[in-house]
Amino acid sequence: MPKRYAPNQALETELAALPDLPRPELKARWQELYATPCPPKMSRKILRYAIAYRLQENVYGGLDKKTRRLLDKAAANLAAGKPVMPQGPKVKPGTRLLREWHGTMHEVVVLEDGVQFRDETWPSLTAVAREITGVHWSGPRFFGLKARS
Repeated sequence: MPKRYAPNQALETELAALPDLPRPELKARWQELYATPCPPKMSRKILRYAIAYRLQENVYGGLDKKTRRLLDKAAANLAAGKPVMPQGPKVKPGTRLLREWHGTMHEVVVLEDGVQFRDETWPSLTAVAREITGVHWSGPRFFGLKARS
């Protein structure tokens, strides 16, 4: 559950004023908050978002340790040419996943290199979800491993 913070009237006032600031004032505000020159080709919209983030960060604090570690790892992976996106939920081989769909219970067993469904090996949960529903569906979401975004 996200933390709840007490309202900060000065911050709210400054955030509300950002959309009306002219670009030179936004660039000056960037310079104050980030202590670096504003990137020349940054859009007004992204500039406003970055300023709003920094203002809130200064009042409420920055990212938690877990999120900073995750971002550091993503940066290291990017620098090493590895995939940046975190992997989905880890499900151990042998795990049984059950899903009721239109009155029928469907069972999938997770294997080392795919999943077993109806005595056949499938490459992914998404392939099984498509077989069951007849349409493209995220397999991890269909089987309840991933919440709807």
